[in-house]
Formats: sequence, C-alpha cells, structure tokens
Amino acid sequence: MVRLSNNLIGILNFVTFLLSIPILWAGIWLSRQANTECERFLEKPVIALGVFLMVVSILGLVGACCRVSLLLWIYLLVMFLLILVLFCFTIFVFVVTNKGAGEVVSGKGYKEYRLGDYSNWLQKRVNSTKNWNKIRSCLIDSKVCKSLIDDGSNTPVETFYKERLSAVQSGCCKPSNDCGFTYVSPTNWTTTNSSFTNPDCDLWSNEPNTLCFSCQSCKAGLLDNLKHDWKRVAVVNVIFLIFLIIVYSIGCCAFRNNREDNSWKRYP
Repeated sequence: MVRLSNNLIGILNFVTFLLSIPILWAGIWLSRQANTECERFLEKPVIALGVFLMVVSILGLVGACCRVSLLLWIYLLVMFLLILVLFCFTIFVFVVTNKGAGEVVSGKGYKEYRLGDYSNWLQKRVNSTKNWNKIRSCLIDSKVCKSLIDDGSNTPVETFYKERLSAVQSGCCKPSNDCGFTYVSPTNWTTTNSSFTNPDCDLWSNEPNTLCFSCQSCKAGLLDNLKHDWKRVAVVNVIFLIFLIIVYSIGCCAFRNNREDNSWKRYP
C-alpha cells in the first residue's frame, strides 16, 4: 500500500510538472517573438525557470511514486538548497529596500526622488552604464510617459501640479523641481536659466525619447518603484518558504518510507 506522504509528494510534483509546461512554452515563445531589450531580458530566466521546475518535479514524482530513493534524495537536496537561497534572498531584499522614500514638494501632488536616499547596493546597480542603458531602453519601450505626452498642451499647469504621478513618471517624464523651468505641457518645459545646482537639469530634453531618462531622478524613481515591488515579493517569499518547508518535510517522510520498504525487500 502506497503511503500517504509518497502520494502527496507525487500529486504536488505532478501539478508542478503541469505548471512548468506553459512557463517553458512562454519562454520559448518570447525567444522567438522578442523585439525589444525588455523581452530579450525576460526570455532566458523564464526558460530556466520552466526547465528547473520540470526537472525537479520529475525527480520528486519518480522518486516518490516509483520508490527510487536516489532520485528522491536528489530532490530533497535541491529543495533544501532552494529553501536556503530563498531565505537568504528574502533577508537581502528587506535589507536593501529599507532605505529611500519620495520627498513631498509643497503645492505638488507628486513627489521628488533623490538617488542618494536609496541603498548603496541599489545605487551601484543603476549607476552602471551597461545596466542603465538596458533599463532606459525598457522604460522607453514601455511608454511610461505616454499618458503625459498624449495630454499635450491640454493640461493646465495648476492641474498638472496636482497630478499624483508614479515614482517613475515623476523621475523620468518631467524635470526636477530644482530646475525652475517654465511649464508649457507635461513633457514640454522652457529653460529659464543656464546655471543649475542639480545636474539633472542639464540632462532634460523635450524630445519624447530623451526627457529625463538619463537623470539621477529617473534612476531614483525606478528604485522607489523597485523597492515597493520587492517588498511585496519578499512577503510572497515568506509564504512560499512556509509552503516549501512543509513540502520538504513531507518529502523527508516519503524518503524514509522508501528506505524502510527497500529494507523489507532486502531482508524478507
């Protein structure tokens, strides 16, 4: 009679195997259809995730249902390493996202963002020219400023100043409040002087594909958005960790069952 723990591991890994198929297919589809830097960036991690889930689920499925102790041992080892990596990553996320917040500007509905307010590790990642060129390309391709550009000159300055822009829109789609530019439209500003204390002011352009995408404020806006997303991921990771630990415990029971069964077969 097949024991309960073996059944549970078999069912869980069968479901995981089924889930890995659409993930792998999505990665392969992206590799064939990718036209932008963002899509090309996603294809390899998605394919790797699909292959990983498929291989691990096969190990667990065969190891538990066919009573192959070696495969189940490898499955448990991979699960243990996954739990360890996920635990370390979750702690890391909480540490690097602990610093940084938008600065409230008097009379404005949006906030201003300063790169120096965020963790040094995150700053180094976005200050890398190679990294930022890819990120900048993604931001332009995703048309984060499209809604502001489409408004054109129809948005009065009083209305614009009350807008609750996202962190990325505030940092990348308009000049810093320090510049003191004259408002024409959300993405069109007239320079009023040539001496600035904020270096971002020299980088601003009314060209839709330039705007402030090379500014420090744009990098800060991205990090603020990343910070909130990573915190949500960290919370999900904690829940997933609990689930993995439960599955790992069941897997240990299944492995023990396999060893006991093999012992009975050896010594009838």
